[in-house]
Amino acid sequence: MDSQQNSTIEIDSKSGFCFGVINAIQQAEKALEVQKTLYCLGDIVHNGAEVARLNQRGLITISYEQFKELKNCTVLLRAHGEPPETYEIARKNNITIIDATCPVVLALQKKIKTAYKEIQKAKGQILIFGKPGHAEVIGLLGQTENNAKVIHKIEDLDEIDFSKPTVLFSQTTQNIHDLKIIQEEISKRAKLLGNTEFTCFDTICRRVANRESDLKKFAQKFDIIIFVSGKKSSNGKVLFDICKQINDNTYFVSNTEDLKDIPFSNDKTVGICGATSTPKWLMEDIANKILNINNL
Repeated sequence: MDSQQNSTIEIDSKSGFCFGVINAIQQAEKALEVQKTLYCLGDIVHNGAEVARLNQRGLITISYEQFKELKNCTVLLRAHGEPPETYEIARKNNITIIDATCPVVLALQKKIKTAYKEIQKAKGQILIFGKPGHAEVIGLLGQTENNAKVIHKIEDLDEIDFSKPTVLFSQTTQNIHDLKIIQEEISKRAKLLGNTEFTCFDTICRRVANRESDLKKFAQKFDIIIFVSGKKSSNGKVLFDICKQINDNTYFVSNTEDLKDIPFSNDKTVGICGATSTPKWLMEDIANKILNINNL
């Protein structure tokens, strides 16, 4: 069924995979057409349902420890990007790399690498606003020989010496408002120490950033909002919170089983949206399941 034509349920046309994820999945599917198996370093996307679909087609998700033991095979690098160490391991172990790093992330890696070389001359520091341990952040840290410091919240700034020249970058999927707060606080602390050498680069992906205003409008239109996302998705957590702030009747679901305790009824409209890591087919499955509940 075309759920977007149903008067009771509508799927947000702007939700779903971002370009980087679409590209990674297309590269994986293309490779699997000519080979039975393909390794992927980490989950290709932070969505369990999509990972399972590709696993059935022959994509094998591996850890970094498993990657180090592989030789003479092909490995796909997902959109999040990788540190230089990953490429060096591949070279030594004769691993063919299919590099699906998102162009936005790749450009950010290059910026950080260049800035790190420059800031070293001034005995300064690189800060990265992002989630510690996130795949993209690990790749960004690698551009600084792991010498950059990751800032996740205001309290993290207490560990930083702001008398040094400082350059701030952001993980591409962070919140613009939160970055601005961090930037203003760093600027204030640096000035108190007489340091005027602070530069902030807004490196947040606009494909993600623009989703915020779009989702706010979408969430206002319905009685119930079903936000579909994998539990590992940082982007999903951020966008879900935005929907929840606008519409208190917003529910986070990862699959059709999560719908069972949600109070649907014939007189309530339902909007379905998701993260940049949420596949369209999963939102369609969710819509179909809701239609079958109470014969909506």
